Amino acid sequence: MKKTLRQMRPVYVAGIGLHRYQRMSDTPYVTLGLTAIREAIADAKIEWRNVESGYTGTAFIGMAASRPMLRHLGATGIAIAQVENASASGSTAVRQACLDVASGLTDVSLAVGVDKPGPIAGAPGKTNIHDLVGRRVVPFTHFALLANEYMNRYGATAEEVAMVAVKNNRNGANNPYAQRQKAVTLDEVLAGPPISGSLTRLQCCPVGEGAAAVIVVSDDAIDKLGIDRSRAIRVTASVSRSERVYRGAKNFDAELTRETVAQAYDEAQISPQELDVVELHDAFTIEELLYVEAMGLCGEGEGARMITSGAVDIGGKCAISASGGLLAMGHPIGPTGTGQVAEIARQLRGEAGVRQQPNARTGLAHMVGVGAVCVVHVLQKDS
Repeated sequence: MKKTLRQMRPVYVAGIGLHRYQRMSDTPYVTLGLTAIREAIADAKIEWRNVESGYTGTAFIGMAASRPMLRHLGATGIAIAQVENASASGSTAVRQACLDVASGLTDVSLAVGVDKPGPIAGAPGKTNIHDLVGRRVVPFTHFALLANEYMNRYGATAEEVAMVAVKNNRNGANNPYAQRQKAVTLDEVLAGPPISGSLTRLQCCPVGEGAAAVIVVSDDAIDKLGIDRSRAIRVTASVSRSERVYRGAKNFDAELTRETVAQAYDEAQISPQELDVVELHDAFTIEELLYVEAMGLCGEGEGARMITSGAVDIGGKCAISASGGLLAMGHPIGPTGTGQVAEIARQLRGEAGVRQQPNARTGLAHMVGVGAVCVVHVLQKDS
């Protein structure tokens, strides 16, 4: 019989850690990953020998990345696997770790995302099957076209779309792990340089390097290892879907998001009005508008006004991308989804400092991968 995560053993995020997202450097990926993992283990106040399985989300590093990194912590014989799911690699690593613990296979599991910029060796180009479309639209032009279509359809302005970058860079300026740590004005965002259509550089996320790690545990592990239960944040939904044929849909990414988030709401038994914090896939400013609507946080065509109203600022009704989002936090691919879950856990613990959303109890992390997959996690603080 089909079960949801909530119907299985309770799963908690007990440890979080990150290496700052940054431009490409000489820092080895092993150093990036170990920094995040050691921080997560220390945060959970456990030892490496307590970890029973590990999943590494990565897209650029290459085959067999886990062992050269994890062996520095000790060869303990744990089950390890690498997870590649494009931008959703880190989110999928978190999901696999949650399923391990929820099913009872393990009591303590690690999800780590780590990446460094490198050549993209995408499989779609190796199918040797002729593409009926024939040509590929690069992502920034794809989303520039969507921005243009959104503005024409709903009467939104280029300034309203650009306000997403102002908000998220303001949040990122207070995040020591963010790649962009500088607040910007609307004039600075609009001044360019232009990338495609109305999208300027600051409306497109930087792709750099970094790492993020999450330790997920069972109730038994909390008791056995003496983990601080007041800092353990329960994962009440973990949903992964791939695209279908959406007849008549204006945007496949938004439709896939709408379906995946709706399933997550159902499994977590919450409504969108209960969300206090959300981390979403804002690789381009227009995405945030499309996804807040797909998540039911506002009506269709109301996303731009929701951004400019302050409702999704820190201190507003629901803080969107309090970390700075992909636009300011950065998008190193492998770590991005894991880092989102870490940020939600930090917010629900009340440990986000000047970025803290007041009284946050329910949060959602959303990630799409090359438009074909979507992974959503709902986290809640126990009463």
